[in-house]
Amino acid sequence: MEYKTEQEFLKSYNPDDYDRMAVVNDILLLSISNVEKENYRKLDEKCFSILLVKRDTFPFKDKWCLPGGFLNVKLGLEENARDILARETNLHNIFLEQLYTFGAVNRDPRMRVVSTAYMALIDKNQLKEQLNKNAEWFNIKMQETGDLITVQLNSSKQDLNFVVQKILKESTTDKYEYKIVENDYLAFDHPEIIIAGIDRFRNKILYTDIVFNIMPPIFTLSELQQVFEIALNKKLLVTAFRRIVADKVVKTKQIQTGGGHRPSVMYKYEKS
Repeated sequence: MEYKTEQEFLKSYNPDDYDRMAVVNDILLLSISNVEKENYRKLDEKCFSILLVKRDTFPFKDKWCLPGGFLNVKLGLEENARDILARETNLHNIFLEQLYTFGAVNRDPRMRVVSTAYMALIDKNQLKEQLNKNAEWFNIKMQETGDLITVQLNSSKQDLNFVVQKILKESTTDKYEYKIVENDYLAFDHPEIIIAGIDRFRNKILYTDIVFNIMPPIFTLSELQQVFEIALNKKLLVTAFRRIVADKVVKTKQIQTGGGHRPSVMYKYEKS
């Protein structure tokens, strides 16, 4: 049927003629954790850490997942994501960046659900808010073998494992898709979101200032280099690294001492 005016179309419009679906926000909250070394003269190793919440309802009751929830139709996408993060974790005023849309047909057993996922970055050592009791930080260890990524998530409460396959879809744009190979502990398709988010962070660290959202206000260049190396998954020459950050940091008057290290000048981020 052809309609001559907008009003004519709206008058005959029936929402039941269209398939229904739900929209959710899932939030990948990343930080950096220190992994203490036995040799006190060396810097503590660092690793990614991720905040997960334990589900107390079906589906996936008692499994871990990213903070997430359904879209409140009265809120914008980012406003809704912030509202979810506050409700699920008790964290506020966190850096958020829209990640990707995840829309596999069977990603949620209840109905067709599309997730607009966000990546959040913080320095968890600076947090003053008390986490909700069902929220927990997990340290991430990743091993890449060919196109398979094996992930171990370790916390004081539980250790989780999953394997994701990273598949190149478009060589001209370096576009990948992710397929869960093994997963017994995480709800929904959240292993895919975790790997996609870490990849996104890695891709942006060299051409944006995004890394400083997980750094403390002041830091040594060695600490900053460690974070770059975690993100890029490779060692960097000191000279090459310092060229990367030369116009992004400035010296402060503070010196880091103690811990068996040589005194080090502290730096801070300065937008170029």
